Amino acid sequence: MNKFALVLTIIGALNWGLVGLFQFDLVGWIFGGMDAVVSRIIFVVVALAGIWCINLLFKDLSFNRREE
Repeated sequence: MNKFALVLTIIGALNWGLVGLFQFDLVGWIFGGMDAVVSRIIFVVVALAGIWCINLLFKDLSFNRREE
């Protein structure tokens, strides 16, 4: 679930980058505009993924290392 949420968050960040740099909303363009139901659902899912990724800030992500 963490990887899926992270991928969606990255997609959202890239889309916001396109909006900021070029005033181009890729998600809206692909799915019929910002007001289209499918686009709004995708925006909500990406937002939920971003909220989910907050837990990654507080998780210990270090890998188990064998001490030699």
